[in-house]
Amino acid sequence: MRVLAFDVLRAVGERDAYANLVLPGMLRAAEEEAARTGTRFDRRDAALATELVYGTLRHQGTYDAVIAACVDRPLREVDPPVLDVLALGAHQLLGTRIPTHAAVSASVELARVVLGDGRARFVNAVLRKVAARDLPEWLDEVAPPYDEDPEDHLAVVHSHPRWVVGALWDALGGGRAGIEELLAADNERPEVTLVARPGRVTPEEVAATLPEGAVRPGDWSPYALRLAEGGDPSAVDAVREGRAGVQDEGSQLVALALAAAPLDGPDRRWLDGCAGPGGKAALLAALAAERGAVLVAAEKQPHRARLVGRALAGNPGPYQVVVADGTRPAWAPGAFDRVLVDVPCTGLGALRRRPEARWRRRAEDVPGFGPLQRSLLTEALRAVRVGGVVGYATCSPHLAETRAVVEDVLRSPHAPAAEPVDARPLLPGVPALGEGPHVQLWPHLHGTDAMYLALLRRTA
Repeated sequence: MRVLAFDVLRAVGERDAYANLVLPGMLRAAEEEAARTGTRFDRRDAALATELVYGTLRHQGTYDAVIAACVDRPLREVDPPVLDVLALGAHQLLGTRIPTHAAVSASVELARVVLGDGRARFVNAVLRKVAARDLPEWLDEVAPPYDEDPEDHLAVVHSHPRWVVGALWDALGGGRAGIEELLAADNERPEVTLVARPGRVTPEEVAATLPEGAVRPGDWSPYALRLAEGGDPSAVDAVREGRAGVQDEGSQLVALALAAAPLDGPDRRWLDGCAGPGGKAALLAALAAERGAVLVAAEKQPHRARLVGRALAGNPGPYQVVVADGTRPAWAPGAFDRVLVDVPCTGLGALRRRPEARWRRRAEDVPGFGPLQRSLLTEALRAVRVGGVVGYATCSPHLAETRAVVEDVLRSPHAPAAEPVDARPLLPGVPALGEGPHVQLWPHLHGTDAMYLALLRRTA
């Protein structure tokens, strides 16, 4: 399993792959190979590989600081595959209960297999130094004192790039306790959340097909179920059949708030202007069908549009999936009553699920999304009729991707006139939604991705 974990880290480092996409396929291949050869492969093997991959990626910044203190050269001069083996070893030593001897010996053997004897000796020497202290002792040495440099201290202790710490802190506001809780939540393994698609299956019907204790109701969405730790969504009949899906509860709340927003006039045509890969579109289509409305799901990339089509297949009411660019719409102005644009963004709100994104993104990436985000919101306002509602959503709490975009479009002479709608009353029972009118969800407060939602009503 350590070789498999190493291969996943190499795919992430070399090909910019995402672990949550690569790891399941590699685990399936390993299980099939074990069945073919008659060797052992069980859930404990898969659990170990998963912990090694995600634990190493989440805490990479901390482990890099520790490893840097144990080598006699800058880390940039250490070959990336060697760093991956060292990070895997550091995680076993500092982040798991694996005995020290077993962690070192297994890591050295991994290095021997994938790197050769010479570099295995280097790995052995470095990890023995790492093993000399526990994690709190290392943090005392490698993290600057909080009082001298708060952001750098938090960056090392909680394994986030410094610029991400600053951006999250600006968006969250408040003092030290809140940002520490948020950063710590980013490093926790998220629960797998399911959505029971209305008109196709109920949460109770999904739960009835599973062993007792395998799921619990969601915290906020009436359609959500949270799997017990280690639960496999592919083992749920309703998920395999498309009647339910895997969807973070924050994403469900975004769709529910848009669907619940009060309208002036008819409520017949809905648009998801950035529909791929289809999770929100599937929920919106089901909600629209209950009211006799039709959802148009638009996606610019054909392969993602195919994913949307699969997600919506079997919807109880009519819908349409189109390949279309939301910045150059193929529909007439004012054609829709409700419009959602879940815009491309840095993804800083989903660091629990995609921990590698924190190391892949750079501060200079943020401004690059701005023109597209503003264009999509402007065209969404053109697509909705007067009195209709637009939902602007993004899986990032960065102020430059959230409030700044909405405020700029509302002030723009080139965008249709609109006014904010208070989204908070549309999410009854959900606490800590701030001063409004927009909604910002947080991992440490709501157990969701850090989804942002602003609702705007077109006025002229």
